Amino acid sequence: MAKRVDLFDSTYSNFTEEVLDAIRKETFGTDIGQNSWLTVDEYERWLPWLNLNDNAYLLEVASGSGGPARYVARSTGCHVIGIDANESGVTTASELAAEAGDSDRVSFRVADATAPLPFVQGSFDALLCIDSMNHFPNRLAVFREWARVLRPGGRAIFTDPVLITGPVTNDELAGRSSIGLFLFVPPGVNEGLIKEAGLHLVRQEDVTANAALVSGRWRDARAAHRTDLVQIEGEERFEGLQKFFAAVHQLTSERRLSRILYLVEKP
Repeated sequence: MAKRVDLFDSTYSNFTEEVLDAIRKETFGTDIGQNSWLTVDEYERWLPWLNLNDNAYLLEVASGSGGPARYVARSTGCHVIGIDANESGVTTASELAAEAGDSDRVSFRVADATAPLPFVQGSFDALLCIDSMNHFPNRLAVFREWARVLRPGGRAIFTDPVLITGPVTNDELAGRSSIGLFLFVPPGVNEGLIKEAGLHLVRQEDVTANAALVSGRWRDARAAHRTDLVQIEGEERFEGLQKFFAAVHQLTSERRLSRILYLVEKP
């Protein structure tokens, strides 16, 4: 098994470093503080499906540094609560929201997405979980919690970036999952669990191409800023993350691991 490499804690702790800002711009084009395979053009296409307005409340699961949550609030006028298990991410997200004057509509808290959520039934009109479903081993329980906190007619968008859609070796899976706990599933599993949790699948799309594009750009941008990054990360972490991004790029480019978007609704 490949040694795990820290992608999240160090990134969130050093989020405002100039080199990380430069890498995000080179990777994503438009930097909204994302730490996933998400680009703004995806968000602009997906967000209308959630029917958000200035009276709506949205829960973002695995909110990271909080940039995407603030982008949603500004784009739609809705209220957003972001949760993340990483304390450094929540601290950074809260500080950046306060500095940007977004705290009236956006807030963040530490919470485990795989445990019962700290919200009463029917608290939210919508939910987002981008490129983090692969970190939740008890997926049915997670979907059931989403169904509980969504109001009737509420919608959720999530992406699963590691669906097994081709032959993958154990070494390749280890390289792809070197940044933490991963759950790999074949096509059909998510659809079955969505239904079992009492949610309705509205649509799904293959969005693998974006993961291939972003992972390649991310790897290359990091390589271009190697000297500055090593000062922050150290040599071992830098090399470990380069191998991780290379694994993502190869497996998604060859469509052996796929990134799939799901839009679900609570009846």
